Amino acid sequence: MEENHKRDHWVLLNPGEDNELEAFGYQTQTLRRALCLLGSVLSCGILRLLFYWRPQWNVWAHCVPCPLQEADVVLLRTTDEFQKYTRKKVFCLYLSVLKNPINPKSGDIVADRHSVINRAVLKPELKVRCIQVQKIRYVWDNVEERFQKVGLLEDSNSCSDIHNTFGSGLGKEEQEIRRLICGLNTIEVEIQPVWKLLVKQVLNPFYVFQAFTLTLWLSQGYIEYSIAIIILTVISIVLSVYNLWQQSVNLHNLVEDHNKIQTTIHTKEEGLQELESHLLVPGDILVLPGKFSLPCDAVLIDGSCIVNEGMLTGESIPVTKTRLPHMESTTPWKSHSLEDYRRHVLFCGTEVIQTKPAGPGPVRAVVLHTGFNTAKGDLVRSILYPRPLNFQLYNDAFKFIVFLAFLGVVGFFYAFGVYMYHGTSARDTVTMSLLLLTVSVPPVLPAALTTGIFYAQKRLKKKKIFCISPQRINMCGQINLVCFDKTGTLTEDGLDLWGAVPVMGNCFQEVHSFTSGCALPWGPLCGAMASCHSLIVLDGTIQGDPLDVKMFEGTSWIIEDSSVDYSDSGIPASSTIIKPGPQASQTPAKAVAILHQFPFSSGLQRMSVITQQIGKDHFDAYMKGAPEMVARFCRPETVPPNFKEALKLYTMQGFRVIGLAHKPLKAGKQPEMGIHTREEVESELTFLGLLIMENRLKKETKPVLRELSSARIRTVMITGDNLQTAITVAKNSEMIPQGNKVILIEANEPEGFSPASVTWQLLEDKVDGHRNKETCLSIQDGSFHEGRPGDDYHFAMSGKSYRVITQHFSNLLPKILVNGAIFARMSPGQKSSLVEEFQKLNYYVGMCGDGANDCGALKMAHAGISLSEQEASVASPFTSKTANIECVPHLIREGRAALVSSFGVFKYLTMYGVIQLIGTSLLYWQLQLFGNYQYLMQDVAITLMVCLTMSSTHAYPKLAPYRPAGQLISPPLLLSVFLNACFSGIVQIWAFLFVKQQPWYCEVQRYSQCFLANRSDSFSDASVDGNLTMGNGTLTSNSVLSFESTTLWPITTLNCITVAFIFSKGKPFRKPVYTNYLFSFLLFAALGVTLFITFADIPVIYSGMELIPTITTWRISVLAASLVHFCVAFFVEDAILQNRAFWLLIKKKWGVHSKSQYRKWQRKLAQDPSWPPTNRMDYSVEGKNGFYVNPAYENSESTPVPTGDVIRRSTEQHFWTRL
Repeated sequence: MEENHKRDHWVLLNPGEDNELEAFGYQTQTLRRALCLLGSVLSCGILRLLFYWRPQWNVWAHCVPCPLQEADVVLLRTTDEFQKYTRKKVFCLYLSVLKNPINPKSGDIVADRHSVINRAVLKPELKVRCIQVQKIRYVWDNVEERFQKVGLLEDSNSCSDIHNTFGSGLGKEEQEIRRLICGLNTIEVEIQPVWKLLVKQVLNPFYVFQAFTLTLWLSQGYIEYSIAIIILTVISIVLSVYNLWQQSVNLHNLVEDHNKIQTTIHTKEEGLQELESHLLVPGDILVLPGKFSLPCDAVLIDGSCIVNEGMLTGESIPVTKTRLPHMESTTPWKSHSLEDYRRHVLFCGTEVIQTKPAGPGPVRAVVLHTGFNTAKGDLVRSILYPRPLNFQLYNDAFKFIVFLAFLGVVGFFYAFGVYMYHGTSARDTVTMSLLLLTVSVPPVLPAALTTGIFYAQKRLKKKKIFCISPQRINMCGQINLVCFDKTGTLTEDGLDLWGAVPVMGNCFQEVHSFTSGCALPWGPLCGAMASCHSLIVLDGTIQGDPLDVKMFEGTSWIIEDSSVDYSDSGIPASSTIIKPGPQASQTPAKAVAILHQFPFSSGLQRMSVITQQIGKDHFDAYMKGAPEMVARFCRPETVPPNFKEALKLYTMQGFRVIGLAHKPLKAGKQPEMGIHTREEVESELTFLGLLIMENRLKKETKPVLRELSSARIRTVMITGDNLQTAITVAKNSEMIPQGNKVILIEANEPEGFSPASVTWQLLEDKVDGHRNKETCLSIQDGSFHEGRPGDDYHFAMSGKSYRVITQHFSNLLPKILVNGAIFARMSPGQKSSLVEEFQKLNYYVGMCGDGANDCGALKMAHAGISLSEQEASVASPFTSKTANIECVPHLIREGRAALVSSFGVFKYLTMYGVIQLIGTSLLYWQLQLFGNYQYLMQDVAITLMVCLTMSSTHAYPKLAPYRPAGQLISPPLLLSVFLNACFSGIVQIWAFLFVKQQPWYCEVQRYSQCFLANRSDSFSDASVDGNLTMGNGTLTSNSVLSFESTTLWPITTLNCITVAFIFSKGKPFRKPVYTNYLFSFLLFAALGVTLFITFADIPVIYSGMELIPTITTWRISVLAASLVHFCVAFFVEDAILQNRAFWLLIKKKWGVHSKSQYRKWQRKLAQDPSWPPTNRMDYSVEGKNGFYVNPAYENSESTPVPTGDVIRRSTEQHFWTRL
């Protein structure tokens, strides 16, 4: 019974998705609410504030657990490592409010039998229970007993369901029901009121603590310093609120027009009807005009269209969308065939450029998703609700702040004990104890930690690298593996036609060179090149895929103007007409109509078209795509027996090779009406030949890859191109150094009784010797992979082999990835999967690409860099307007500089708090403290100015062959803080005790008259009198004026300057500190002012600073002590703590190894004499669960790939918001 109750109390939302959540049911109790209200009043709102910071405490205090179907409050918890809680109120919708009353005894509420709406309506009340989570509405499914999304058509609908159920449109009654339950089709981003943003900022735990601190300081008369901090805090809050408000306005303006689009829909009762887009519901039939901005996601059911998906992909290449086939099958529509279902879907926010009706009727689509369920809505939600960033720096920083707060608490009890021991009043004891509590956490912490990122972002912008995720810049400093797309990234985007290799009589013929000036003779090969594409004419220019454009231009044909009417010849108006140009070879065809397209898909690696010669009753089908894929659909007798050898010959020279095929279709059918399916067209084809295209390396590629290699950053190629072409490009670009071995991995699925197999083949380098010599000479002076075992071989595989290995040899995958360099024929999903697998091995992965098929991998990587002309591509955190890979080392350099700056600033602020805590604690021992202006000098003139400028040091121009530390909690960094705290403590304690031994010393606060009577002749009466008669708020002057404070103040100030200098180290990740002119000037200015105040002997200054003049020799002793402290601290920091060779020696001596998974695998494989396997085949055996595994590779050592400890890409959240 108890187990059933727990199961009813808990459910999983969005299982398996990125936004997976756990939902717990609770019911509010009146007595608990009353008690919580009383507690909030008695605690002066502190309890209410705690409930605001911790929503789960709020729910647990007000409610009791109950089954979800009875809950009025739902507590949500993320399933990631952050376990973040959110409280949501359950609300109810009543169908009785609709204009058209519904009979409670009727059957289904809506016609769609798959719809969750039918299961969500509770009868006879006609009530629907809902929650709203991150702009998405969920309804309670009474049958499956869980919350489910509404605002979309269920994926369980088959193709025939969509055509039959929604093909004629929705009825008015069903539209109203769906509109009420699903909500309006709007993507509304309200402009946040300034007061609300202000309240959210002020209620941040850090600012609440700061408000408490400032209130305490003001009550004790620290007017000037408190006002300075208040001004800085107000400026910081105002800037933050303004930035948040500006982002809110920009996002609101971005989506505002989306909600005001006029659409035409088709309904059952009224036929065509004009409707505002915000009234659309899932299942409506949308009629598409010529040019149109889509207000929702929709699936095409009639006709085809061409859309610009630049808003989603950053790539403004027209994409052809085709109708969803009307298939009598129960298979869900997204998996009706191997074809990518996205080819039928029109995404919200994209632009329809051109529509092509399939018959007399218009182009129609069924509304699939509305509101925030759409592609554009999902994009906006990812901006509104970013996932927290899992980066070790922020986790460690949070722990450091807790440690500083702990020091403050220790200081509180120390002060409490001291003041109680001396018998001071309870009020003074509590006040002074709270003052010491506030010393350890510096108030400039938030501003200081964001400055490094701000400066790095500013420098990146100057290099035309734009960032929509600033907190990810620090992660770039840890990148140790970069994945590159090939075409358009490593190689030129544009392809040059090199030649065509026709096939006749089952044999390859002589190569036709396009550079010879001779036109390609008319024939099926020419027909395929002229028609097998998805090009369109916009504003008089041909637009489409660059490869298609080059191929079409090579035929010298032209695309006919759409104004020419060929309807007399029976050609549909939507067809693209091509005809020979003036330079084309003679042909009997006056023009050719492209009647139907089966568009190219990265997953399918091919496209096909159906054409008709105008004036003839003859139809042809053409296919182009990856040669291996095209040959698979051709009759075997038409494929030359030396096909593989010929293909390898061209791909090994780095050419891009396209296969072409053809077959005539039976006359009398009307292909434009969609009678021919793709499966019928793409079968029994005749192989026509190969199209050879030259894809040159970009001039920047080789130097950048060489720079990354010398910096010990792995480079990997992930491409959709041919494997041999990718290997050749990798060798020519020196991604694979000269002399290194390439092992080709080919894995095959199990067939019949044969298990899955994997073949390891060592590739011999057969390129000509001249090219080898050039490559060898070009890398002689590079120090690539010195002495690292296992770096002299690289694995290369195709997407097919990758799929087989992940399914049947999963334990083999990490071994391959440690040395995998080339992954070819990879689908977009496989690219994302590969990046994730690298992350599981604890690599920090960068991904650089330019195409739509890279979007998933760009988002998955720790640092995705899109080469796009747009200023900010939504596909990735970083966008480079310079379309080459030079942006990669720029980004890594700036990331390293920002990371080191963040560490330096954090170490300084920690030390600053510790220095002040030690100095103040020593003075507390005799019931004293530093003066107002003494604190002001240290806090504002030094710490604030230094922290805001320390991070502006530029990145070092050369990448070091190692990364900066990625953890604050590491031996060198902890030792740095600990030893510097010890040095500072020793100097301050020495000064505090030694000053008492001086013959001229007296306890000023106790023997002030004696001190005046026995003063030295070197003292100034005016200065001393001025100090003794000076007030300081509610505290007496004697609590500040003393020889101890006069001695400790210059020492603590010089300590702050010392640690600021030694923590601002330059090489190897930043330029030398003297190149940061502003920081250097402020540091020397602070030093000069401190020495001037110490040695000036000017009464006004001593009076204002609340110092007592001492003899010059004592001041020189204080300066000498500070100088010794500086020398010791600098030597220890620079020669020991920052000495990488020293720490490597210690690691080697103690046998300390990296805990990263990829390092574990490298060490294990280096000791395995049988690795890497070459020229052999391995088979899997069937395991207990029916999966294929390879016992030869089962691991006795415990080196598993962690599944839970994955550093996932996520969007940003500062660590202090976790408080």
